[in-house]
Amino acid sequence: MEIFPLHDETTAPRAAADALAATRKNFGMIPNLERVMACAPALLKGYSALWDLFDTTSLSPIERQVVYLTANYENACDYCVPWHTLLAKKAGMNEAAIAALRNGATIDDARLEALRVFTRSLISERGNVAPAQLDAFLSAGFAPEQALEVVLGLAVKVMSNYTNSIVGTPLDQQVAGLRWAKPKVAMRSSQMAG
Repeated sequence: MEIFPLHDETTAPRAAADALAATRKNFGMIPNLERVMACAPALLKGYSALWDLFDTTSLSPIERQVVYLTANYENACDYCVPWHTLLAKKAGMNEAAIAALRNGATIDDARLEALRVFTRSLISERGNVAPAQLDAFLSAGFAPEQALEVVLGLAVKVMSNYTNSIVGTPLDQQVAGLRWAKPKVAMRSSQMAG
């Protein structure tokens, strides 16, 4: 028996069955992430609730995907990047911005880049962003409450990225063509000689 089985509505603990049924209704299927999360019904319910709440924020669908993809990249989540690549396409994000996010690179759109940088700073600084980082975010046209909405998006990603890291969640067939691995940074030859 697997430590973290891929549940469905018939095999999951009773407390997770309704959340899995709702996921199937909303997505037309149950992604493997939610199947695994069903092992801990409170996690699945919390994840689903925060996901839905993040969708109600003032951030646009594209902006929400910038938050998600930035966190996925920073946390090296090879399960979530493919799914959010698909969701970013569905939200209308352009291919260049998606490619930049998949590579941890600069986005050409100044507003989206400010959001990416702010999100990345929250992650790397464990929430302790410098006043200048917040000012840059606000100067790009974001409102103060949107800084806090980014925190909500990151809470969603902590649950999914960390779960996938612990479990090694298998990628769903629906996004197999968007498979991803975090790019490796090659050492410079001058650093190797030193």
